[in-house]
Amino acid sequence: MLKTILDSDAFQDAVSKISKKILNNNQNINELAFVGVQRKGVFLAKKILSEIAKLAKTCESQFPFGTLDITLYRDDLDNFSLDMPLIKDTVIPFDISRKNIILIDDVLYTGRTIRAALDVLVNFGRPKSIQLAVLVDRGFRELPIEANYVGVKCQSEKFIKVECEEIDGVNKVMLN
Repeated sequence: MLKTILDSDAFQDAVSKISKKILNNNQNINELAFVGVQRKGVFLAKKILSEIAKLAKTCESQFPFGTLDITLYRDDLDNFSLDMPLIKDTVIPFDISRKNIILIDDVLYTGRTIRAALDVLVNFGRPKSIQLAVLVDRGFRELPIEANYVGVKCQSEKFIKVECEEIDGVNKVMLN
């Protein structure tokens, strides 16, 4: 049975909370760039970017935006045998040097996805900083990785399902 952690309103509140904290911690918004981890992290990144543009009274296009696929950087590729995961686009259409990269993913659990994302990012250059924003931090880290910005903490080893309106028709988070 699925238990709702964030309904649509709470989902938007979490996005707003993350966005406000990002703005508060980054005085020079001209140094910000946003990178969403494929798949749901990309949609979340767009929501956060839109909210930040609204709060900063500027347009979204002011901020560089990219997408990141970590599939080939995973440390568990050998576990897939013949069912190779689908590789999605990595598009970083800007120079990441001297930028404060806001790396965005939907759920932080073991830290392995973020470790892989960091490996991919440094292949594009050396940013001024990389800050991590996640909608849900479910704890139980295997690597020493922590998010700078968290929408909600939900300490659980159970599967957490994030639904985005762009794919699922609704914004919500559920615990399985």
